[in-house]
Amino acid sequence: MRIASRTSRASRTSRTSRAVRTVPVLLAAVLALAACGDAGQGRPAGPGDGQNLSAGTWSVESLSTGGRTLNAPPQAEIKIRPGLAEAGVAYGCNGGSAELAVADDGRTVEVKQGSRTMMACPDLAFENAFAELFKGRLQIARAGDALTLTTPSGDRISLSSAPRPPAPPLTGTRWSVDSLIKGETVSSVPAGAQGRAELTIAADGAVTGSLGCNRFSSKAVVDGPKITFGPVAATRMACTGPAGEVEGAFSALLRNGPLQYAVQDDALTLTAADGTGLRATARAK
Repeated sequence: MRIASRTSRASRTSRTSRAVRTVPVLLAAVLALAACGDAGQGRPAGPGDGQNLSAGTWSVESLSTGGRTLNAPPQAEIKIRPGLAEAGVAYGCNGGSAELAVADDGRTVEVKQGSRTMMACPDLAFENAFAELFKGRLQIARAGDALTLTTPSGDRISLSSAPRPPAPPLTGTRWSVDSLIKGETVSSVPAGAQGRAELTIAADGAVTGSLGCNRFSSKAVVDGPKITFGPVAATRMACTGPAGEVEGAFSALLRNGPLQYAVQDDALTLTAADGTGLRATARAK
């Protein structure tokens, strides 16, 4: 009887030992199945994944606000810096900065605007709307090169990381004057003179165009980021009103010594040392 009792106890001890050893095995199996389930269902991309919001230049395509769609000027963009904590913002003509805080799940970003220039730009209505939308908590939606930031009220900023077409060359392009610059102020060409002032610089430096009313010709010498126009020969029609106003500003600029020039996207900017200047956009010939 004692022998039978010892055998029974040994059997129970063996079964208990096997059960204890089985627990880690079962737990490992459960965790493995859970991991497979997560992999099959997917998970929201976090800020480190680079799948929702990633560093780089995002061109603004349009704004959807108040039931309207506002197309963006070519200069409007958001440059997100590595680390996803800061961004440089080009509202169009004005610029600024912002602090970013991306949620752990990568689905939202909190935007705190920093400094912003306040020049009187031609697309100021768009710039103000852009600044109004790009702040606070925004929902992130990403589809390839397309990125959408949505406000709690449903307004949207549509962006793209697709490369923009190369900027047109300085020479050989027909440039149509659309804005006049005076210090910190950029104003659109007045109504009645829009599309009338233009210039084309040939590869050999020959310049032809319209001052707004009279046709003109000149010679340009390009030296790095600067361009100098020679004597201006123009027709002699008497010009008044908006066309005459633009012609006076354009003529004075061409005679104002070396000008700083820059071509960005489809826009040419000419600026004198005294802060006067103009902006022109590429126009089909």
